[in-house]
Amino acid sequence: MEILKNLKFDDRGLIPAIVQDADSGDVLMLGYMNRESLERTLSSGEIWFYSRSRQELWHKGATSGNKLILKELRTDCDSDAILVKAKPIGPTCHTGERSCFFQRLPGEEGS
Repeated sequence: MEILKNLKFDDRGLIPAIVQDADSGDVLMLGYMNRESLERTLSSGEIWFYSRSRQELWHKGATSGNKLILKELRTDCDSDAILVKAKPIGPTCHTGERSCFFQRLPGEEGS
């Protein structure tokens, strides 16, 4: 696939994938993909990642039912990160939150 040719995977064969809600623009999570998870994402229309802790492919929502449906893929200007625009089916975070980015850091303006 043409999209895979120009991507710059790291020395472990991974590339960061930022997941964004295709409708709202909210950032939902950060995961990592390898070539196989990216190919499965493209062929299935559902998001796949590579789990660094388990060292295996991970189909988002396979056990929880909280899937991410692919809407669009983009790469950054250096081709070393991917932006995944997706439609979330249920909460994205394993905690049950809509986004993994729900925790505010202390000292943040307005807190």
